[in-house]
Amino acid sequence: MNKKAFYDLSYGVYLCTSWDEGRPVGCVANSAMQITSAPATIAVSLNHGNYTNKCVADTGYFAVCVLAEDCDPQLIGRFGFYSSKETDKFGATPWKVRGKLPVPDGVKCFFSCKVVDKMETATHTVFLGEVLDADVLSDGTPMTYAYYHKVLKGRTAVNAPTYQAEERTEGRYVCKVCGYVYDGDVPFEQLPDDWVCPVCGAPKSQFIKQA
Repeated sequence: MNKKAFYDLSYGVYLCTSWDEGRPVGCVANSAMQITSAPATIAVSLNHGNYTNKCVADTGYFAVCVLAEDCDPQLIGRFGFYSSKETDKFGATPWKVRGKLPVPDGVKCFFSCKVVDKMETATHTVFLGEVLDADVLSDGTPMTYAYYHKVLKGRTAVNAPTYQAEERTEGRYVCKVCGYVYDGDVPFEQLPDDWVCPVCGAPKSQFIKQA
């Protein structure tokens, strides 16, 4: 099976947020779609290993936030490569309560949803949510997974449905946190000590050279 065929399916890059006993939590989701228009319903797929999955199941509510191509890439790194169970992802991210759910600043739009049904698969839960509120917060082109992968050179977390093992890139420096491969014009060794990964914000010390 040629797994590259999956790249031709349409995927976006979204943030899915919820509450954990009053604490905002969230993760990156690639699979979200509108199911019906009346009543408006949205489906989102979350890995069983994502802490946000548990929080959505416990509260019965979630928000889907659409990211634009010009968003801060570290939003993806912060929400996509760390767990809300151990990390306060909203601690370094300005946010507001919109539609009774936490929404980070810098997203293009949001949909606040109440869970009305769900389906379990071997690895993911598909939550079906009735849209209670929605708004457009900024202009910009919605980011696709293809744009994130090809233009931003971003990698996908293991828990994501779009994850595929990356080919090795011998002699290049790779972020141990998110898998970003540095390919800048300046030799990696000459980067300043305070340089950080443009995707997840990990420090230079978290990069290793592939043999």
